[in-house]
Amino acid sequence: MTAFVPSSPLSQEDRILGILAHFLALFTSLFGPLIIWLIMKDQSVWVDRQAKESLNFQISIAIYLFISGLLMVVLIGFALAFVVGIFNFISIIIASVKVSSGQDYRYPLCIRLIK
Repeated sequence: MTAFVPSSPLSQEDRILGILAHFLALFTSLFGPLIIWLIMKDQSVWVDRQAKESLNFQISIAIYLFISGLLMVVLIGFALAFVVGIFNFISIIIASVKVSSGQDYRYPLCIRLIK
């Protein structure tokens, strides 16, 4: 994987929108990153990449939580759902901090459905 290096310095607006694309997922799950991606996908390559990454991660988390829900029948799903929730929270915080400094961030264990 090669890191994305913008051809020009990132604007303050791009950084803020990149942070919001990740951080809003704490409160809105898929919807915050989706709205930012739909609005900004043609205006900023960097914000487009960050919003897609956040959206893909939230889709992945939804899939993991669905599987956890199915596994609640055999009780392991309760622990798995808790672990997925903690992993989601910590990953979003790390992503928001990295993006605030202008770094391109890619989530671990992310299924990239939206290219």
